[in-house]
Amino acid sequence: MGPHPAVAAIRLAVRRVLHDILSDLTTPVVVGTAAAVDAPHELPPSSRPRSSGHVPPPAPLVLVACSGGADSMALASALAFEAPKLGLRAGGITVDHGLQSGSDLRAEEVVGRLTELGLAPVESIAVSVGREGGPEAAARDARYAALDSAAERHDAAAILLGHTRDDQAETVLLGLARGSGIRSLSGMAAVSGTGGRYRRPFLHLDRQTARKACMVQSLPVWDDPHNADPAYTRSRLRHEGLPALEKALGKGVVEALARTAQLSRDDADALDAWAGQVEASVRDATGLLECAKLYVLPPAVRRRILRRAAIEAGAPAGSLFARHIEEVDRLITGWRGQGAINLPGKVVAQRQGGRLVIRQG
Repeated sequence: MGPHPAVAAIRLAVRRVLHDILSDLTTPVVVGTAAAVDAPHELPPSSRPRSSGHVPPPAPLVLVACSGGADSMALASALAFEAPKLGLRAGGITVDHGLQSGSDLRAEEVVGRLTELGLAPVESIAVSVGREGGPEAAARDARYAALDSAAERHDAAAILLGHTRDDQAETVLLGLARGSGIRSLSGMAAVSGTGGRYRRPFLHLDRQTARKACMVQSLPVWDDPHNADPAYTRSRLRHEGLPALEKALGKGVVEALARTAQLSRDDADALDAWAGQVEASVRDATGLLECAKLYVLPPAVRRRILRRAAIEAGAPAGSLFARHIEEVDRLITGWRGQGAINLPGKVVAQRQGGRLVIRQG
């Protein structure tokens, strides 16, 4: 008799991602392609790093970021089961944000659970959460900084994250509320970070599947009280917004939103590629953007070039919103002699002699 369907589903999702990671380590192919499923189970000798003497190099390490919640515990259990079969080492990281009383003790409990699953190395990292961008964004920034540091310290090939289809649907709705365009609607990528460091195996699985997998395996889980706190936007969306949408529109809203994310990501990637291909052709010999050449481009392509130029000039990407780019765009499409546009990061955009100058003010 095989494993419970929920357990089988999470293991299959993790197995596919581990195959992709092995494929990336052995062959310079595009991350996440179908060919990655057929990757070899172990690194061939010719691709393994050389070592001195007769000591074989360690197997590649894959880490799981685990909060102790159902999603990440299900992910950790699947990684512990699948990684050794593919010749990979599996470790775990938990981040203590210090935002709740006893968070350090909770982190120690998670370390113990990951160790019991057979993961090694296992580490708890305490971080200091700032205030920039609001509590949720600040906690996220601190968490990813800690995970990046852990990946480099342990020389990890990848870090697995437990975001589910439900998380993806919430991210799409949050992007829609911000009105930030198609890239915002594309949600979370299955592969992201430096060199494809972060992998999200569960984006096609719902939250209940992960919880069920924990239950049938008798894995203890922790429900973060912040996830039910109405002070947080995502919490309100999870407990009030999405249920209201499903009541009004019927079941299937979460699946539809997740599908929208993938379609939006495909479109956004294509437009980004288009903008990258034509950018050089709209610059003069000195590198300045020529307004007449920008004007004839489709708005979606032109605004991507403008956004990229603003970021290159020093505007922080996280603070550069659609309204900023629209104002700069009007220097191209609605030129009536208006003055310079002030952008985040003390960057200024202005039109001079048919050229668009974007620089530090």
